[in-house]
Amino acid sequence: MQLLEPTLTFAFEARVEIAESLRIGRGPGEEVWFTPITGGTVSGPRLSGVVLPYGGDWSTTRPTGTTLDARYLLRADDGAVIEIHNRGVFQSSKEVETRLVKGDPVAESEYYYRTSPVFQTDAESHSWLTSRVFVGMARDEAGVVCIRFFVLD
Repeated sequence: MQLLEPTLTFAFEARVEIAESLRIGRGPGEEVWFTPITGGTVSGPRLSGVVLPYGGDWSTTRPTGTTLDARYLLRADDGAVIEIHNRGVFQSSKEVETRLVKGDPVAESEYYYRTSPVFQTDAESHSWLTSRVFVGMARDEAGVVCIRFFVLD
């Protein structure tokens, strides 16, 4: 029996606009932050539309890296509303993180910023989002988090 090798197919990119992060706090060795999502755009071969100004990203930073838990809404060009629950991981060296915070250009290959999104909608035209597994590859671009979403075939 031949086993399938997984492949990824690009579906779309979301350029998620964010507001200033708010420190919530926590115990020793970790910090919890909330980053409001204020809008954005969605474009690609499988989905186009906008990021609605609702929701946000809760992140927990520990010495080993940061885990992310974002929930927000997309509106497709056809008017359908799509919920996204996007969990992820961000890891980098201290030097790279300092450069990112300063707004310096940093190559995406210098850090690990990946997500595992789950979508929800009852729109028939977008039901494919709810019946596939996706992988997101994220990067920061001056106040915008850009996430390329790929379907795992």
